[in-house]
Amino acid sequence: MLSQKQSYEDYKYVMGDTGNLYLGARYTYGELLGNEEVPFKIRAIVERYILPQTDPETTLESEFYHMHADSFAYRTYRQLKARVKCVRLVEKKGFFSRGKKKRVYETQVMGLEEFAAISPSRKQAQGIMVQEIIINKLAMMVFTV
Repeated sequence: MLSQKQSYEDYKYVMGDTGNLYLGARYTYGELLGNEEVPFKIRAIVERYILPQTDPETTLESEFYHMHADSFAYRTYRQLKARVKCVRLVEKKGFFSRGKKKRVYETQVMGLEEFAAISPSRKQAQGIMVQEIIINKLAMMVFTV
């Protein structure tokens, strides 16, 4: 049996491709600042723009889950063209189950505006869990620090 700490480590990662940077949602802002794999520009943005209004122990998952459109963090991440990869509990008809419905988790990537428009209570009711934050590298390059 995996402990809680070990299972969370699976969602603490930094990856990149030619167009995007992917951050695991279980990172806290303090851990992001201390991780050398996180690009310097992201660490500078977090330190300068996000941490003055947020606790360093706040996870990315919690930040995005409770984010609303009038927060400074929302405006910062909107400039970075951030998207949210999440899983959502949905009902699907089984092919061989003769119309019976079953509940399954479905992965979905949502834009920041769309995701922040959903209230935390609706997110909880829909079984939404944040997996990763996707940041556009071009938007990150033109962000002034």
